[in-house]
Amino acid sequence: MLTLGLDKYEDIFRPLLFRLPAETSQNIAEYALSHQWLWRGLGTLATHRDKQLESEYCGIKLKNPIGLAAGFDKNCEMIPSLANLGFGYLTVGTVTEEPRAGNTKPRLLRIPEQRAILNALGFPGTGLVKAAHRLEEVQHLTKSVPIIVSISGTTEDQIVRCHRRLEPICSAVELNISSPNTAGLKIFHQSDNLTKLLDAVNKQRERPLAVKLPPFVASNSSDAESHRESVLALVKGCSSAGIDAVTIANSLPTKDPRMAVGMGGMSGKPVFNDMLDMVRAVRSEIGGSLAINACGGIFTGQDAADALSAGATTVQLYTGMVYRGPWVANKIGRELSSQMMSRGFRSLDQFRIGTTE
Repeated sequence: MLTLGLDKYEDIFRPLLFRLPAETSQNIAEYALSHQWLWRGLGTLATHRDKQLESEYCGIKLKNPIGLAAGFDKNCEMIPSLANLGFGYLTVGTVTEEPRAGNTKPRLLRIPEQRAILNALGFPGTGLVKAAHRLEEVQHLTKSVPIIVSISGTTEDQIVRCHRRLEPICSAVELNISSPNTAGLKIFHQSDNLTKLLDAVNKQRERPLAVKLPPFVASNSSDAESHRESVLALVKGCSSAGIDAVTIANSLPTKDPRMAVGMGGMSGKPVFNDMLDMVRAVRSEIGGSLAINACGGIFTGQDAADALSAGATTVQLYTGMVYRGPWVANKIGRELSSQMMSRGFRSLDQFRIGTTE
């Protein structure tokens, strides 16, 4: 009966939700996930448990390497429900110091034929004070499901203040310097500015810190090589600053006249192969000095396996949840366990290095 329920999202619920505007469907999902009593009961039954999937991220113990990416729970309001859906960890936010209305609508678009989403939300949120209050209420959950908070801002001081307030009440912080939908963030794509920011954060931090990077641009772009080198320079800066991890990568800037602002960030299957290429390039550049969170087009256990084999430490997803449903982490966990069994791997470490020895 439970398996039947898990399988029906794509057959019944998704077609109904996809008849509605994307942001309306998102609001419905948020309303449903606000009823934590329902997900507490279902989550206990649905969670896939396999000791071979147990992992570690920057010293944090994970029951599996499958994380929720930033952007789904922007205001840290659904954590109790999300914690029961089988994820190894949750990334919530992105939290900014002041409340933000975000960009003009329409600002969220599904592209079903590509299994993709175009997002131009622009960090809408209720701000630091409310996010901190909600995180304080759910701190006890970090013992079973680590909570990583994504933060951002357009000035160094804004980001430092967000970090100072939120770091003590979460498991780790992810610093988003790369949203393509927010004016002012590109200042931190300059290596000197990023180094200065990381130095300021390092003076106060005690817990793991990740930086979410911009993606490589398409290989057929005229400036592909120079952009690639500039992103790798950011990676080297993160490594030199002693940062614990990088998330690869944010959504791909894409022009589209259907969006009010004329463009958005593409996520989902169209970015998957480029994400893998970037994971390999960054792992080759830095060796084992940083953890890597692979983020972009993770839908299945095979996708997760490919990302881990490419050098990722964990995977993160958002669009996969929209297309495969709330129990996507459970599904991917089962599929990843099957991948490991079929290849004769007994641990994720063996999987990552590609040997059963």
